[in-house]
Amino acid sequence: MRRLDLEFQPRRSRPLAWSLLALAGVAVAALVLLQQQLQDQQLGLEARVHSLELQLGRRPAPAAPQNSAVSREQAERLAQMRSVSQQLQRPWQALFAMLEAQPQEDVALLSLTPDARKGQVRISAEARNLEAMLQYHQRLERSAELSDVSLVNHEVVAGQPEHPVRFNLTATWETGHARP
Repeated sequence: MRRLDLEFQPRRSRPLAWSLLALAGVAVAALVLLQQQLQDQQLGLEARVHSLELQLGRRPAPAAPQNSAVSREQAERLAQMRSVSQQLQRPWQALFAMLEAQPQEDVALLSLTPDARKGQVRISAEARNLEAMLQYHQRLERSAELSDVSLVNHEVVAGQPEHPVRFNLTATWETGHARP
């Protein structure tokens, strides 16, 4: 085997290498300073362009922070929009068709008040007599669209010769695909 010849004494560096290293350090420092100056100029120009766009009306002014009263008002408006959206999602035609298909010889519908948020409908009607009112109530209970039909109130109209019965019903309006 051959003998290893290791030299542990440091070599002397040449002055040219040190001078090139110093020159490279100065160049890097100069480039960093130049980059900072260019970034400062760019930020200043962007701020100036922004202010000019605001003056010309091409960019909307930043919104002021909202206080709690404004946010409450927006929440109320959002709740109203959701309520309207829920009412529009209901299958109105199916409800109207079911009510129109009911035999109405002895019962006349006076008003229909739906509450889409609760999924209920209030029906005001007038019947010739108590028996006709009870039969109408039973037909609505058997319908597929309505459930939990309840008689809210009724009154016999004594001022008319036939003594008709005015009554109010509430029912849960069953919809298969609308959101409650």
